[in-house]
Amino acid sequence: MEYLLVLVAALFHAIWNSLMKGSSDKLLTLTAIRSVGIVYGLVVVISQPMIDMQAIPYLLAALLILYLYFYALINAYKFGDFSQVYPISRGMAPLIVLAVGWLFFAEQLKSVQLLATLLISAGVLSLALSNKAFDPKPLYFALGTAFCIAGYTVTSGLGVRLSSSFWVFSGWLELLTGVSVLCFSLCRRKTAVMQFARQHWLSSLFAGILSVAAFAIALWAMSRVAMAPVAAIRETSVIFAVIIGAWGMKEGFVFKRILASVLVAAGIALLGFAV
Repeated sequence: MEYLLVLVAALFHAIWNSLMKGSSDKLLTLTAIRSVGIVYGLVVVISQPMIDMQAIPYLLAALLILYLYFYALINAYKFGDFSQVYPISRGMAPLIVLAVGWLFFAEQLKSVQLLATLLISAGVLSLALSNKAFDPKPLYFALGTAFCIAGYTVTSGLGVRLSSSFWVFSGWLELLTGVSVLCFSLCRRKTAVMQFARQHWLSSLFAGILSVAAFAIALWAMSRVAMAPVAAIRETSVIFAVIIGAWGMKEGFVFKRILASVLVAAGIALLGFAV
């Protein structure tokens, strides 16, 4: 059940990222999306117990890494194509999470889970490298995004395990993230923020709900099973991104991307057998 819901979250993640990529103003789109998280965070914070003290350092670490993630993501989408930047940033993250979990936190994985994680990562990286033409600038930002993804995956994954429930940790993280991003945008572009909200409130609400749901599902799953497989399944969102890029953004398919999708599907199947 956990892995199936994470797969749904992967679809949600690909959709809201495609909406952000297609936006003419990516900072304001991000601000609108994160503002939905404020509502979710307020509901959770009011209705749930206070966050555990031992989880606060991980909450703050995840928050700081998210700021770097937003900066890298906005610039990656500014300079690069969706079907290339997205696979690189999402594909490198599971390998980084796997290495950190094994080296620093003694997280034990079954051999089948390890193979599945590597298969999925190889698949998403193959998707990224299917096009020979790639400008170094978006590549750098995509790799930076990948390290940030790995960073907040590990810190939030550990933090949610130290919390009384995943609701508490995710609620505080969404609230603090949303408030800080909104304040930043209001300080820099107050008039533009208000105008953007009036013109794009429906699409922003839709993208925001998908974003909050995708991350909440991932945190819930990481509170129940090992982090590396969850992180790997989340990265199957690149398959959905390829479909969205071809159908919605007219970026097209190539044979290598189909083969890469088979690798990812094989990895997911192995994870299912490993449970």
